[in-house]
Amino acid sequence: MGCCDAKGLMPLEQALTKLQTSVSNVCEAIILPLSEALGFALAQDIQSPINVPPFNNSAMDGYAMLQADLLAATAENPITLTLVGKSFAGDPYSGSLVSGQCLRIMTGAVMPSCADTVVMQENTLAQGDQISFSKTPTFADNVRLAGEDLVQGQEVLKQGHKLTPRDIPLIASLGIANISVYRKLKVAVISSGDELKNLGQPLAEGDIYDSNRYSIIALLSRLNVDVIDFGIIRDDLPAIREAIQSADQQADVVITSGGVSVGEADFIKEVLSELGEIGFWKLAIKPGKPFAFGKLPSSVFFGLPGNPVSAMVTLYQLAVPAMATMAGLNAKPAIRFNAITTDKLRKAAGRTDFQRAVYSVNQEGQLVVSTTGSQGSGVFSSMSQSNCFIVLEQDRGNVASGETVTIEPYSALMD
Repeated sequence: MGCCDAKGLMPLEQALTKLQTSVSNVCEAIILPLSEALGFALAQDIQSPINVPPFNNSAMDGYAMLQADLLAATAENPITLTLVGKSFAGDPYSGSLVSGQCLRIMTGAVMPSCADTVVMQENTLAQGDQISFSKTPTFADNVRLAGEDLVQGQEVLKQGHKLTPRDIPLIASLGIANISVYRKLKVAVISSGDELKNLGQPLAEGDIYDSNRYSIIALLSRLNVDVIDFGIIRDDLPAIREAIQSADQQADVVITSGGVSVGEADFIKEVLSELGEIGFWKLAIKPGKPFAFGKLPSSVFFGLPGNPVSAMVTLYQLAVPAMATMAGLNAKPAIRFNAITTDKLRKAAGRTDFQRAVYSVNQEGQLVVSTTGSQGSGVFSSMSQSNCFIVLEQDRGNVASGETVTIEPYSALMD
């Protein structure tokens, strides 16, 4: 069965392409202290204003000298040099060395003029100002050269890079106190459905607790966005219209869950058509077929399905990459691997299927994967117990145990 057999359903690859071509960075650049910039996207490239390190320095506590003085040093015939001073980190030795001299030096201290090598103190014998060396060191041993890490003018990080805990000390080593980043994306979250109840409320017959809003907001918290929580909106056309209009005025992105199917009380799609425009609706993806994307007067709209697994899958696979672009972040493709499935997988051709699973390495060193059981779109335990998706291609059918499949381990957003 090919794409054309899934009538009215847009293939996933086509939807992803349309999303990326329909959105752009909407976040203005702001200046933040480096200490507050973690998780933000860089608004400009960073070049090193200095050499790092800015001077030749010792990588060890020991003695600095001219390596040529020790070319003949052996355990049987140690060579002795005269100690002429000390160099500490922040308190360098002001003189220079000549042949036959050495200098006590500490880790991070400036190498004295003419010295080219450091010998660890454990490999020396000191008697007053006479220091004996029992072997010839390698030239420039234990010396960190100026610019060894970064050279002045070198590109360090590119515009659009999301700052991680690994980047902050790197930028600090350049002496940069304030940094240009894109402001946080503003995201409004709305749950719709008369059957939904807030946590802690008693459930009447036919009611369920609103879990989607919690899963959406939890994942968004990993994106470093500002979330505007609109709570639960009942299945009422005027109420939904008012909520979406208000969300559009306050946010860059409006995310709803539920109300995008074809039920009589599913008003989200109707309001979207009235207030804005629909980019697409209904995808060849499982779970998550009734996913809607569109534009409102001041924001971008993502209508997630009401089933909890469908909502999470479409948020993660479709809305998150688009929001990253809107926040000024450089796009990064998902990491995928081949693995051997230990289970039979049921699959009807016609839609790309994201089955929840657990991958591991077996005793033979092979990457294997097993499903978490029932793959129903309402079975959220299948998500909680998993660490990856098994991604089954649109045209693929049932899969036998032992076949090779594609897996997508969860990123830090989900893990």
